[in-house]
Amino acid sequence: MVRKRIPLSTRRGFIVGATATLASPAIAQYIPGDPLRPAPGDEPAVRRNISGFRALEWQPYFSNTRNGAILVDTVSRALHYWSDDQSTYKLYPSSVPLTEEMTRRGRTSVIRKVEGPTWAPTPSMKKRNPEWPDFIPAGPDNPLGTHALYLGWKYYRIHGTHDTRKIGRRSSNGCIGLFNNDIAELFSMTKVGTQVLLI
Repeated sequence: MVRKRIPLSTRRGFIVGATATLASPAIAQYIPGDPLRPAPGDEPAVRRNISGFRALEWQPYFSNTRNGAILVDTVSRALHYWSDDQSTYKLYPSSVPLTEEMTRRGRTSVIRKVEGPTWAPTPSMKKRNPEWPDFIPAGPDNPLGTHALYLGWKYYRIHGTHDTRKIGRRSSNGCIGLFNNDIAELFSMTKVGTQVLLI
């Protein structure tokens, strides 16, 4: 029986590829106590939903667009924005709450805007995760990212995230998350009083 020699370049490619495959799960490892990453099993096996987005008209959801209007669709995991004069329409992929129990739906509005927000876990978050810190200042470790729109409901916000893996998934503890560049753009267009509807 004659043994075939595998070229050196092919063997090297196989070894590099196999090594990368074996090492890849370590990139997204869970770090206990890290509020930016859910514990294993906390996030349902749901694929990102970014490719399923479609533009919507504002009329079925709002009677007017006074002060601008934000619609968050928790099923398609998308945030829609219409300016006051309807000249601007934006569609952003978002993260939504992990479970139905954490999901709030209905009408509210933006009551405060904060650039460089700080973060503290809610009492219910602290109860579920007592190892979490009591406070995180603004910066790269802050779960609220670079900007936050505070809503009329206590503890609920539309905010950025430094953990881009969360976008397009059920991954939050109740808030709506956007890529930092998207929340910065939305932040610049919204005002206190912008209408918000979560469906």
